[in-house]
Amino acid sequence: MKVTNRQSFIKFLDLLRLDLLQHPETWENKTLPDFLEALAAYTEDIQGYYDNTNSSVDAEKAAWSTFADIFKGAKIYE
Repeated sequence: MKVTNRQSFIKFLDLLRLDLLQHPETWENKTLPDFLEALAAYTEDIQGYYDNTNSSVDAEKAAWSTFADIFKGAKIYE
């Protein structure tokens, strides 16, 4: 899902919650403490992800799509 504004971010979060409920086996971080720890770590490392995928995204500039990428990454980040 492409996240471009606040409303699409809200929809993204709803879908992320449904994904956890329907496919918990695909989540590395199922508990809130684990997810929040991964969220913080992935937020710190997100620029590396963008650099490695040749994305022209500057993680220092807040964007709804960056927030969505961080939440997606926290789902599986160790």
